[in-house]
Amino acid sequence: MTQYSAFRLFREGLRGHKGWGKAWRSPTLQRAYDVVIIGGGGHGLATAYYLARNHGIRRVAVLEKGWLGGGNTGRNTTAIRSNYFYPESAALYDLSVRLYEGLSKELNYNVMFSQRGMLVCAHSEHDMEMATRQYNAMRLNGIDAELLTREEIRKRVPILNVSDTARFPVHGGVNQPRGGTGRHDAVAWGYARAADRLGVDIIQNCEVQGFVMEAGRCVGVQTSHGEVRAGVVGAAVAGHSSVLGQLAGYDLPIHSYALQAFVSEPIKPVLDTVVLAPAYGTYVSQSDKGGLVLGGGLDRVPSYGQRGNMPVQEGVIGSLIEMMPALAKVKLLRHWGGIVDVTPDSSPILGPSGVDGIYLNCGWGTGGFKAIPAGGYLFAHLLATGQHTDISRPFDLSRFKTGRLVDESAASGIAH
Repeated sequence: MTQYSAFRLFREGLRGHKGWGKAWRSPTLQRAYDVVIIGGGGHGLATAYYLARNHGIRRVAVLEKGWLGGGNTGRNTTAIRSNYFYPESAALYDLSVRLYEGLSKELNYNVMFSQRGMLVCAHSEHDMEMATRQYNAMRLNGIDAELLTREEIRKRVPILNVSDTARFPVHGGVNQPRGGTGRHDAVAWGYARAADRLGVDIIQNCEVQGFVMEAGRCVGVQTSHGEVRAGVVGAAVAGHSSVLGQLAGYDLPIHSYALQAFVSEPIKPVLDTVVLAPAYGTYVSQSDKGGLVLGGGLDRVPSYGQRGNMPVQEGVIGSLIEMMPALAKVKLLRHWGGIVDVTPDSSPILGPSGVDGIYLNCGWGTGGFKAIPAGGYLFAHLLATGQHTDISRPFDLSRFKTGRLVDESAASGIAH
């Protein structure tokens, strides 16, 4: 730290940190906009940014009932990957990875995207057969992939227990080198600042309490700050999508669950990739600060609770210790839960809601953070044009009537 930086930190501490300036404005809510986006998480903010940048639509309001990124965007394990099985999913999530690769430069804000790789272990001969299928599917879909032997994994992740005495011995696995992690807060803040500079109004502590309907079409929203008219309304509220649907009069094939996550105390670097061990039901990476970031499957009971519980903690941490015994004495620092919205095929919903004037970006389940750039990019196109792209079309709500599901429950990592 330079002498000037130290002096400024000291000075701002004495004056209550009021001189740093604001990353985005705190505007007054107007009575009408071209587009109103409900939800100030990553998807809502990214949508607003791409509406302004790609489509020139700047009379946009992002309405957030709490603070920016205070939902799932700030309550996840930051993994970014596109190692999905079906072509439709591969196209969607790899668009997101490609956008992440240039996002820091585009937003002029370091989102700390670290392409350290995503390794999925196989724990039996049958798992290796499925890993081979996964590898082949990824290559056919144009996604980078490596099929690794146990010895290659031993060299790649020395701290991982790959011995024959392990409860679930490692037989091999599939690695996506372009996968990795990002900084969840930085993604939200980067999009917020960039959208704000393009003229988007970001309104925090503004709860949507109802919809304004005229002749069967939604023409605005009723908020805790009053009524706001809109040419079109986009809903990107993750786990609360069904609640919002009830206010507008449409039903969604979604259940909301808590997904818990954990961070340990900082330790010296021991892990330079993301490791998922499906047999243990646990995945882990190490942050740039040194903390281990880990998680497991969904809670078994639908819930809107953003908190953890001891049974899941015991299962996830116990499995981590079996996977990596050297970490047994590391202390847990934080523990929380996010609310994820899960569809029957574990794939997202992008498109019209069934109520004229309202469009949906929801159903991402455990894949919301990794999909923020693509979700915002595609949702902006839908709101601006009313039309799908080839990438978003397979995820229209109508697939639940036609039966053309995109069943990614295995690749999504969802277990419930």
